[in-house]
Amino acid sequence: MSEVFLFDALREATDEEMSKDTSIFVLGEDVGHYGGSYKVTKDLHAKYGDLRILDTPIAENSFMGMAIGSAMTGLRPIVEGMNMSFLLLAFNQISNNAGMLRYTSGGNFKIPLVIRGPGGVGRQLGAEHSQRLESYFQSIPGLKMVACSTPYNAKGLLKSAIKDDNPVIFFEHVLLYNLKESIPDKEYYIPLDKAELVRKGNDFTILTYSRMRHHVLQAVSYLVKEGYDPEVLDLISLKPIDIVSIVESLQKTNKLLIVEECMKTGGIGAEIIAQINDKYFDLLDAPIIRLSSQDIPTPYNGNLENATVIHPQQIINSARMLVQ
Repeated sequence: MSEVFLFDALREATDEEMSKDTSIFVLGEDVGHYGGSYKVTKDLHAKYGDLRILDTPIAENSFMGMAIGSAMTGLRPIVEGMNMSFLLLAFNQISNNAGMLRYTSGGNFKIPLVIRGPGGVGRQLGAEHSQRLESYFQSIPGLKMVACSTPYNAKGLLKSAIKDDNPVIFFEHVLLYNLKESIPDKEYYIPLDKAELVRKGNDFTILTYSRMRHHVLQAVSYLVKEGYDPEVLDLISLKPIDIVSIVESLQKTNKLLIVEECMKTGGIGAEIIAQINDKYFDLLDAPIIRLSSQDIPTPYNGNLENATVIHPQQIINSARMLVQ
């Protein structure tokens, strides 16, 4: 076991896969000589050179199109958005080409593409750099979406995403890069489509992902002291949602609290509620409680920014309400 930061875990995953497969390459803004805005590609340029760690112009729609074209012809690109918000400028390529070409070509083309980078609400990064993009991408057919939350799952998930033959949107939270954890020295992979059971419990189920996993665990530490026994699931897979694991938990607890940083309108929580209401409503002994970010551009002001996202005390209060 070695203790690493989350950004180092992502770098290790990229390095390990690139060393085994010469068709894998990285492209994006400042990924080469600079080593990436959050050091995920640090030192990889010196090892692999200009053609495999490729610095691009600030032209997101263009280099996304180049990445998709290279994936169609047998390469396995990893696109880093310096900030995931910038990739809204490539939304046309991601939706009309990355998501659809395998289908519209009748299966003649595979699109083994990873689109990764920092997102989420940072510390006073302003509205344009603090976007929650899950709701933007979840309705695009043909995409997979994954959100890492720890160094351990970040490495295993990224390695699996790189080997997948479909386009994967890989969400990393800007405030988790310096999270530190011991991970195995031995190579490992984590499935892209499975939720992680973080804590077993019987009283109620908490669904969460990304940075909110850590807010949930802070809240759970207090709830356990009060005598509650929550079960915690980290979704990991945002598309497709692992409804099987959610239902298995609900069959035991019959109560559900969803905690997300995504916007409430059209968010991941909204989709989960819709799926449960469609097929599994009878499992519920209480209305689902959903804690989501405010439907507003993230303010720059620190106090206002803080008020837009969910915090542990809100989770504690909602859990108490759920089991009354």
